[in-house]
Amino acid sequence: MVEGTAGGTTFDFSGRIVLITGAAGNLGAAVTAAFVAAGASLALVEHRLDSLQAAYAGLAERPDVHFFEADLTDEAAVERLGEAVLRQAGRVDVLVNLAGGFKMGTPVHETGRQTWEFMLNLNAGTVFLVSRAFIPHMIERGSGKIVNIAGKPGLEGNPRAAAYSAAKSAVLRLTESMAAELKSSGINVNCVVPGTMDTPENREAMPKARVEKWVSPDQVASVILFLASDAAAAIHGAAVPIYGLG
Repeated sequence: MVEGTAGGTTFDFSGRIVLITGAAGNLGAAVTAAFVAAGASLALVEHRLDSLQAAYAGLAERPDVHFFEADLTDEAAVERLGEAVLRQAGRVDVLVNLAGGFKMGTPVHETGRQTWEFMLNLNAGTVFLVSRAFIPHMIERGSGKIVNIAGKPGLEGNPRAAAYSAAKSAVLRLTESMAAELKSSGINVNCVVPGTMDTPENREAMPKARVEKWVSPDQVASVILFLASDAAAAIHGAAVPIYGLG
């Protein structure tokens, strides 16, 4: 038995297949490590295959780890991804929708439609398309866990970040809607709401910030591990805040 630890509690994901989008990012690395420690088999997805190969060279030869390249904002590409994952991995027990991104924008009246659509497609559209690809498979099996990533800006608007805030708010509403639709099918859908995460990029962008108040990717990964576990079987549609000391 292999056990991963989240908040002092151990979880065993042996025999379960976990699909993680955005797996090569900072949070993706922490979430992947947590599920590896818990014994899960993995399907890791990124926009570029070489980023997965560089990030996880040590996992590349494992027969229970599969790498997939896909543009998750493209409907046809996600459909092909769904077919490839189910063909190679056999099933998906846990879907973790990490793919997304932030870019400081402009005031609403100066924001172009391309920027608006890019933020919504990257952060909310990917959750919609990937979830849609795997939900029928989970319904057929009568079980599944889906964990989405929202963000504190999804709860309140901020200057020059309207598109991002709207996208993360959409993730919250998607989570609630999917949870209401799927709980009777044995599927849990929840999301986490991180505050500012302690990443190299955020440290560079905010050199004067009090980083000790930020939340670490490992801390966020621990909550995701819990929501994906049997311990969270009674939780549907939750948005768990993870703000650290901020």
